Amino acid sequence: MTTAKKVSDYIRKHERWSEQLTQLREIFQQTELLEEVKWGSPTYTLNGKLIAGLGAFKNHFGIWFHQGVFLKDRHNKLVNAQEGKTKALRQWKFVEGDPIEPEIVAQYIQEAIENSLAGKEVKPERKKGVVIPDLLKQAMAGNPKLKEAFHALTPGKQREYAEYIGSAKREATKESRLEKISPMILEGIGLYDKYKNC
Repeated sequence: MTTAKKVSDYIRKHERWSEQLTQLREIFQQTELLEEVKWGSPTYTLNGKLIAGLGAFKNHFGIWFHQGVFLKDRHNKLVNAQEGKTKALRQWKFVEGDPIEPEIVAQYIQEAIENSLAGKEVKPERKKGVVIPDLLKQAMAGNPKLKEAFHALTPGKQREYAEYIGSAKREATKESRLEKISPMILEGIGLYDKYKNC
């Protein structure tokens, strides 16, 4: 399936916002950005760097600016989607009845492009090491194949699994989670792989 078809399908799937998403897409298509699909939704890149993306939800739709922290936001459109967590990403959120002003949207996109070309970027902090919960350690001690498969995963995937088990409050939940993920680890699949590269 082509990227264009994937984006069209995404827009069609979000019927409530399809007209508005189409309008935003047309603004993006007038730029030098490459339209792609990452994490299941439309994204726009330049020289392999994420610039922006479109997202649709039940009660709103919006534009994500991946290095939006550098945008001047002259029209006060941007919010930090996860205050305290998100460092660079900013969202322009639209709800029912909000107008889309193409010239203002285009200004924000152009500024994001210029910022990217100027090298403005908040680098993600790399997490060090993986803290493996005792239950997972015990399972790997009793199953060398599981241990080998776990250590063959990327540090990020190892962390996802460790946090998945470690975040459970009850022992029974930890055990059921271990049972669920063991076959996935043996197959070399990440916990969230099915949501990536859609």
